[in-house]
Amino acid sequence: MINQLVITKRIISFILSILMLSFAEDYAQASDPFRKIKPRPIGENTAAAFTEIFKEGNYQKGKSYLQKAIRTEGNEPLAYAIEASLAYSNEDWETMKNSADKTLAVAKKLVSSDLLRGNLYQAVGHFLQGAYTFKMHGPLGAVDKLQLVFDYLDISENIDPQDPEFNLLKGYLELILSVNLPFSSPKDAILRFEKYAAPKYMVDRALFAAYRDLGEYNKAMSYINIALDNNPNNPELHYFKGQLLRKQGKTEESEIKSFNLLKEAYVYFDKAMIKFNQLPKGIQIPLRHDHRAVQDEITSIN
Repeated sequence: MINQLVITKRIISFILSILMLSFAEDYAQASDPFRKIKPRPIGENTAAAFTEIFKEGNYQKGKSYLQKAIRTEGNEPLAYAIEASLAYSNEDWETMKNSADKTLAVAKKLVSSDLLRGNLYQAVGHFLQGAYTFKMHGPLGAVDKLQLVFDYLDISENIDPQDPEFNLLKGYLELILSVNLPFSSPKDAILRFEKYAAPKYMVDRALFAAYRDLGEYNKAMSYINIALDNNPNNPELHYFKGQLLRKQGKTEESEIKSFNLLKEAYVYFDKAMIKFNQLPKGIQIPLRHDHRAVQDEITSIN
């Protein structure tokens, strides 16, 4: 029997990630990194924040752009959603609650000028409020909020089922559910995600996570390699590849192959450690642990 609490927690963690990763393309090239047709205006500071955080892996510099976005681009609900997501990662619950509330409030106002994104970010706002409730009061309130998330996603889908931004957010949720629930088809979710979601950088990253969780490590490796080819200096991506190599090393029956995989994992953890201070607390803590643990695992084989 699937543990509802575990699934809810996974949904919260992964959707918070996608909220923070939505605008990872180069903001200098276009105001809307999702759409080539009928683009929406995205504030320069918001786009700059996402580029620094998720293309360069520099959360600290990205936060400075985000603060400017909050001051000057207050009608963009995504800015508040990102602020809430970063607060969640840093366990700053008061900021998270305030930013989640602002996400929902600004999204409601956006409906009058952009029906699709206004409804889409109402789903996001309810999700963030649910994530706060889950953390502070347990899963029951969060489950109730999750129904509102699906309701607003359904409204968004009726407006434009092929919209890239919509498909990126909903696609992540579908991938998580299909990986964790019985009688679901990850292949269907993956095909839709590949076809309609954008930007491609986020598609590759999401498919890496999906195949990793399915235990299909070779496919997961191909997608994290593509992500690293496009963003070779991102320490977070180095950490993710190190994680995957460590998983492969720990399940490899051949002692020699296991040793080599663990050594390679250590190399990628080491690369991530070089830019350790750029990363958020939610990445720093497990990175430090894995960096030390893989050294012990290598030593034990020797």
